[in-house]
Order: sequence, then structure tokens, then C-alpha cells
Amino acid sequence: MKILILCTGNSCRSQMAEGFLKSIDNTLDVFSAGTEPASRINSKAVQVMNEIGIDISKQYPESVEQYVNENFDYVITVCDNAKETCPIFTGNVKQRLHIGFEDPYSFKGNEEDTLNKYREVRDLIMKEFNNFYKHYIIGGK
Repeated sequence: MKILILCTGNSCRSQMAEGFLKSIDNTLDVFSAGTEPASRINSKAVQVMNEIGIDISKQYPESVEQYVNENFDYVITVCDNAKETCPIFTGNVKQRLHIGFEDPYSFKGNEEDTLNKYREVRDLIMKEFNNFYKHYIIGGK
């Protein structure tokens, strides 16, 4: 099963989702990318994922352009439709899904409140991608 997770910067939400899916099933081929990839992964995303035992520190933002000639079973966008334009993947895909999350990077607050926002988004990503896994991967087999 080959899965691509897309957002704009590929520094936070898509990276957390990639790390989570890889942690629950290492037989999945999971990738993430962005239309405007950041220069590096978000350090707070790395920190809050480490808190739950998932190390995404070796992951790095990639451009969606490098995947357009590949085939995927699922392409999942994770941007928040209310605030961002979700990228569109033009490659060969069996199923496209949108599972949107607020961008914790745009949250303004003190350090602890900001980390709590990242934790909140991380927990929602884990919940929604666990549901995706149960419904589409396990349920689809």
C-alpha cells in the first residue's frame, strides 16, 4: 500500500501523519510532500512526536514534484480548507482523501500554549489517521 500525504510546507502536519502511519504499520510505503516545501521540518512537531515515542527528526520536507510520476493507492491532503489552499496531486492515484487539520505553526501564544496546540493537532492527526487506517487499510483488505 503506497500513501502520499500532502500539504503546503511539508514541515509539520504531513510529517506527523507520515510518522504516525509508519509507526502503526511498517509495511506501508508512506511519503509526505508539499507544494512549497519548507527548508526543514518543524522542531515543535519533532518534539511533540518524540513525546509519544515517534521519531520524525530524520524526515525532511520534499516537493510534490518528485512524486508526480509515481502511482499511489491514496493521496491525502491535510491542510485546513478554511485557511489554506490544498495542493492538488496530478499523478496516478486510486483514491484521494482530505483529512484537514489546523496549522499549529500559525498559532500565536506563549511557549507552553504553543506546544499544547501542537499536541492538540498531533492527537487529532493520530485519531483521524488511526480511523483512516482501520477503515481504508484494514477494512479495505
